[in-house]
Amino acid sequence: PGRYGGRLVYTLTMLAAAVATFLLSYAHTYTQMLIAGLGVGLAGGSFAVGVAYVSPFFPAAKQGTALGIFGAGNVGAAVTKFAAPFILIAWGWQAVAQIWAIGLALMAIVFWFTTTDDPAFRLRRERGVASKSLLQEFAPLKNAQVWRFSLYYFFAFGGFVALSLWLPRYLVGVYGFNLGVAGMVAAAYSIPGSIFRAFGGVLSDKKGARSVMYVMFAVSAVATLILSLPAAGTGSALGITPVVFIVVIFALGFVMSLGKAAVYKHIPAYYPESVGAVGGIVGMMGGLGGFILPIAFGLLKDMTGLWSSCFMLLFAIVVISLVWMHLSVRQLDRRGLSAQAVAAT
Repeated sequence: PGRYGGRLVYTLTMLAAAVATFLLSYAHTYTQMLIAGLGVGLAGGSFAVGVAYVSPFFPAAKQGTALGIFGAGNVGAAVTKFAAPFILIAWGWQAVAQIWAIGLALMAIVFWFTTTDDPAFRLRRERGVASKSLLQEFAPLKNAQVWRFSLYYFFAFGGFVALSLWLPRYLVGVYGFNLGVAGMVAAAYSIPGSIFRAFGGVLSDKKGARSVMYVMFAVSAVATLILSLPAAGTGSALGITPVVFIVVIFALGFVMSLGKAAVYKHIPAYYPESVGAVGGIVGMMGGLGGFILPIAFGLLKDMTGLWSSCFMLLFAIVVISLVWMHLSVRQLDRRGLSAQAVAAT
C-alpha cells in the first residue's frame, strides 16, 4: 500500500481473490485445488492493506474506532457459516465459490468508484516523495515490540478463531450436545464477537488501548482458568455445567474482540510510517494462531485425555502475554515514552 496506494492494492486484491475463487469451482484435481486455494488466500492479505489504507484518513484519537469498525468486517466469516450450508445443499459446493466470487468482484468495483486515495499517499505523490524500499518498510520488524503485538493478536484473533472452530466438537464431546445445536452455539459465539470489535475500537480511543489490553488479559486469565476445570458430572467437586461454560466462553469471546481492536490501535501510534508492514506481520500471526491452535487443541486432547487442556494452553499464552506486556510497559514508562504514543496506548 505504501508504494502504490491502498485503494489500488485493495481493489486488485479483491479482484484477484474473486477470480481465484471462481476458478476454484472448476478445479478437478488436488493440484488445481492447491493453486486456486493459493489465490483465494490472497483475500487474507486484504486486512493489512485495509489497515494501512484506513488509518491515514483519521487522527490518532479516532483511529481505534475506525480500525475497529473496519475489523468488524470479520463478521463475514461467521455469516458464511450460516449461509454456505444452505447454498451447498441447494446448488452444490461450486455455487458457494461462484456466488462469493461474484459478490467480491462487484464489491471491488464499488470500492474503486466510491473511494479516493488515502491522504498520506496523495501527499507523497504530490510532493514527488520516493516510496520506501522493502528493507525500509520492514525495518520495524527488527523490534521485539512488533513481535509482542503479534503475540497479543495470536491470542486475541487466533484464539478467537480457533475456539469458534473447536467449540462444536468440544460441546459434543464434553456435554453431549447434538451437532446442530453445537454448531448454532459456535455461530452465536462468532457473530457478536466479531461485531464487538468495533466497540473495542471506541473503547481504545476513549480509555486507551493499553487499558483495554489489560482488561482483556485479566478477564481472559480468569475465564480460561475457570474453563480449564473439568465438566460437571465427571466426579469433580469443581466441575462446570453447560450453562456456566457457555456464559464464560461468551465472556471470553467478548473481551477477545475488544483486544483485537486494541492491538491494531497500537500500530499506527508506534509505527505511523510502516502501518502496512507491521500490520501485515501482526495479522499474519493472528491468522497462524487460527490455524495452529485448533491442531494444538487436538494434540493436547489426544496426549492428555483432557478436553479442557485447550483452555490450559490459552491460559499459559495469556499469562505470558500479560507478564511481557506489563514488564515492557514499565520499561517504556521509565524511558519516558513520547506523550503522543502514551496517549494513544
